[in-house]
Amino acid sequence: MPRFSVIVPCFKVQGFLRECLDSVLGQSFGDFELIAVDDCSPDGSGAILDEYAERDPRVRVLHLPENVGLGRARNAGMPHATGDYLFFLDSDDTLTPGALRAVADRLAEAEDPDVLVFDYARTYWWGGTRRNVLAHLLTREGTFSASEYPEILDLLMVVWNKVYRRDFVTAGGFEFPPGYYEDTPWTFPVLLSARRIAALDRICLNYRQRRQGNILSTTSRKHFDIHDQYERVFAFVAERPELADWRPYLHRKMGEHCLDILAKPDRLPPADKAEFFRRTAEMFRRHRPEGAEVDGEVAVLTGSWTGYRIKRQAARAGREAARRAERARRAAAARARAGWTALHAHRPLDPRLVVYSASSHRGLLGDPAAIYLKAREIAPQLRGVWVVRDAETAAQLPPGVEHVIVGSRRYLEVTARAKFFVNDVNWPGTLAKRPGSVHIHTHQGTPLKYVGADLLDKPGARLGFDVPQMLRRADRWDYSLVANPHSELVWERAYPCHFTSVRTGSPRNDVLVDGGAGDFRERHGIPADHTVVLYAPTRRDYRRGGHVDRIDLARFAADLGEGHTLVVRLHPSLANGPARGMGLAELARRGIVVDATDEPHLADVLLAADALVTDYSSVMFDYAVLDRPIVVHADDWPAFTASRGAYLDITAEPPGHVSASYRELAWLFASGAWRDEESARLRADFRSRFCAYEDGRAAERVVRALLLGEPLPGPEPVRIPGQASAPDALTSA
Repeated sequence: MPRFSVIVPCFKVQGFLRECLDSVLGQSFGDFELIAVDDCSPDGSGAILDEYAERDPRVRVLHLPENVGLGRARNAGMPHATGDYLFFLDSDDTLTPGALRAVADRLAEAEDPDVLVFDYARTYWWGGTRRNVLAHLLTREGTFSASEYPEILDLLMVVWNKVYRRDFVTAGGFEFPPGYYEDTPWTFPVLLSARRIAALDRICLNYRQRRQGNILSTTSRKHFDIHDQYERVFAFVAERPELADWRPYLHRKMGEHCLDILAKPDRLPPADKAEFFRRTAEMFRRHRPEGAEVDGEVAVLTGSWTGYRIKRQAARAGREAARRAERARRAAAARARAGWTALHAHRPLDPRLVVYSASSHRGLLGDPAAIYLKAREIAPQLRGVWVVRDAETAAQLPPGVEHVIVGSRRYLEVTARAKFFVNDVNWPGTLAKRPGSVHIHTHQGTPLKYVGADLLDKPGARLGFDVPQMLRRADRWDYSLVANPHSELVWERAYPCHFTSVRTGSPRNDVLVDGGAGDFRERHGIPADHTVVLYAPTRRDYRRGGHVDRIDLARFAADLGEGHTLVVRLHPSLANGPARGMGLAELARRGIVVDATDEPHLADVLLAADALVTDYSSVMFDYAVLDRPIVVHADDWPAFTASRGAYLDITAEPPGHVSASYRELAWLFASGAWRDEESARLRADFRSRFCAYEDGRAAERVVRALLLGEPLPGPEPVRIPGQASAPDALTSA
């Protein structure tokens, strides 16, 4: 008996069907059967199904003699299912890699619940991906019923984001009715009847948003079917007195659902909207439970069609008035800001005022933070003020850190008066550089990937990125910090602007020079005797959204074996997207890996790691300061370099061993080669090239030379001639 019976109804989907089937048959978890139902499709779908059945015994095909519709096609597949759980997959959607393994593991952990609800992502025809906005509801631990956790019903009421224990479905007699909205009278009865429901915070399915052909996006009177489907739901509840308490909830849900259909411009023919409203209102009155409150959005159903239209028109007018008022407010605020800035622009610069920002105003981070902390230590006469993006970010700053919120009046005041500006990304274009002010640009690590003007011939990498505007903002730089000779050459090529390069080293890496220990292991409960392997992948420009799963994290953690802890840190640009929902969040919840993506200070994570596995992330240059083993996993190097470009071939000049497949990566750790003599030799060569300036005094050099104007003693000048005309403050006196 297989663990899953995946039932796939098919009708006019020949363009998407192979991708759907491949996503199932290519799963790492193979204990399933695939029951494909050809719903008398007039295209080539049936032939495609037969082709797959011939070459894979897990595929069985049912050819229906006539078209019966999506719901009844699913019904036709159910009697042939022998699996423990039913998985209804629409034939234009796809499973994500590792989905069935994640579902199977969660089912085992939850001891075979009646229903398991998992997450999904909408994938759009133009290439975009958007995660379910209610994904946070799936973080619930243990098992529960709908009455214990009613929030589970706020999720999209569809059949395909769940798996169902087959014995539970059989005992309940659940089946799909005919019609457009067949998921509604299936999902509500199933979830209300289930005694044990579990949730899985992982994206297991890609929900394809088709440009054309989506049934529910078709303008048709068939949308009147929603009324019949809710009648079935109400009838189901009426036959079960134990579910009577759900009637007020379902009553409101029906009203909201129907009003949502009515409000969408692509659902109902305009001539039929009045009839749809009246039928909805009549049904709403007829099923209203005694004493049920009717307020909010659904209150319009107690009135007339004319009243509904008047309210809709008033709401549109109100929104337009609000938009006009907001535009006027912004224009007035811009005039006020300009006036405020002009007022302070006539005042002299404050020679002791230093304004800091990092990572687009995300807080006390990176090189600017290291410089700020060193300035507080050795130059307390300097006043450091941080620019942060909002009040929430400000609340996370350490006590005693002076700050302003970007765009505020205090922000305008300090940026108009400051002598020094320290940032690792460009300041906004609205910030005018006053004569005499000094802009110090720290960058964000040693560049491997193309940056700046070098992106001009990489259209994919610079999608949505205005290179000329970026260079105009970089024209404000006075000093560009250099971490190594390689960076010096790159910055002066990629940013053809007037600045002076200064060979300081990376201030944020000062803490790594001595290899001190942080508290990361203790905070995350990692045993002191464990070998910590940090996996830090970068984003991909050849994939919209930037995320590509390169390795199976659960498999890698298992292959590392006892006495090892796998720590994962995603690229910051992927932290709030769907990437963590592809398995990382769930694996971290189960303790299989440690998710360090949200750790604010990279150095804490690096200090805790005994080895680094990365692909093409600049974190390798920082980690090399620690002189610990590095493995480069370069299984897509040609695609990566073709889409983004690279300044050096990291596979030919690596900081350690290179793996071109997961098998090679696993072997490196299983054999111990990851830390052998060859690894040490490669790392030594890499360190001599990219860590030459890292002596633990980078932040001090910046503070003394660039903020205080002190000469640095030494037998050799730390001067970089470069292209700038400004004097280099690091020249020996």
